[in-house]
Amino acid sequence: MEQIVPEKVKISPFLVFFIVHTMQFGVGVLGFQRIIAVTAGYDAWIAVVLAGLSTHIIVWIIYKITDTANGDILTAHTFVFGKNLGKLMSLPFMIYYIMIAVITLRSYIEVIQVWMFPDLSTFWFSVAFCGLAIYIIFGGFRTLTGIAFFGVILPSYLIFSFLFTLPYADIRNLLPIFDHSIKDIMTASYQMSFTYLGYEVLLFIYPFIKEPQKSKKWAHLGTLTTTVLYAFITIITFAYFSEGQLQKNAWATLTLWKIVELPFVERFEFIGIANWCLIILPNISIALWCSSRIVKKVTNMKQKYGVFLLALIVIIITSLFKTRQQINLLATYVGGIFFFLFYAYIPLLLLLMLIIKKVKKK
Repeated sequence: MEQIVPEKVKISPFLVFFIVHTMQFGVGVLGFQRIIAVTAGYDAWIAVVLAGLSTHIIVWIIYKITDTANGDILTAHTFVFGKNLGKLMSLPFMIYYIMIAVITLRSYIEVIQVWMFPDLSTFWFSVAFCGLAIYIIFGGFRTLTGIAFFGVILPSYLIFSFLFTLPYADIRNLLPIFDHSIKDIMTASYQMSFTYLGYEVLLFIYPFIKEPQKSKKWAHLGTLTTTVLYAFITIITFAYFSEGQLQKNAWATLTLWKIVELPFVERFEFIGIANWCLIILPNISIALWCSSRIVKKVTNMKQKYGVFLLALIVIIITSLFKTRQQINLLATYVGGIFFFLFYAYIPLLLLLMLIIKKVKKK
């Protein structure tokens, strides 16, 4: 039976904006431009917009599922598949969030190792970061939401740093528009959809929202903000770099920051990397919270024990990946598998729920 979430731990509808946006805006921002430009050239900005618009459709479907089930994804699975099979169907989401935490943490550590501290220990940094995430999760869901709020607000000034590139940018780099085939643009949209993942957190936080119906506009506003920011960064990057230069830059965003000159700081990219810690902290904390919530519901294990167990798994897997090729391979496979989970399975789940609901009424 679905546990009733106490009113005191629920959050206001407008805070959904910060949770959705912070989950979509993570470590992928530092280097997504090169990946999509290789596929669709400088028409890839169209792919960024198309992928962003597609997220609104999935968000709408997610709300239809949670409204119909009057609960989270575990309640929806129980409604469609029954108690035991429903628990089994929820396990892929636990694996998904573990992989999200691993990829986010390992990619961020790689950035630090390449740009700042080459001898940084992957293991000990993972232990420290996961320890901080556990501490936040133990504060409860409202504390988690507060971290998401500050993870959006505090580093928001970084968006103005991209304006330093404008004197050196040439918007004509984006011309001619539609210089690539529809297939190339759609392939780039598929690749970009990995970067937009994060909105699916709504499947888990729905029971924790006061008046969830009022949160819909904030969820869509969160995804829209993410789309606008990604499109802005993409256009700035394409206007600044030639295609040849961009294909040699694994972290185009960090390279853009190298042009920033201020009287009180020489290497602005160091400030950007340090501030990015505030952005990925809620990513990893919410991912561990979601996966531990599934463990709690499936196995009846206390959530605090589940958090420790999953954090240990994240630390071990993170430490196993040594090279950039291994990290990219993991991200590609995970992104491909879970693209179909959200763009194929979630619509199918809604269809099954509507059919079963109609049959039960009769």
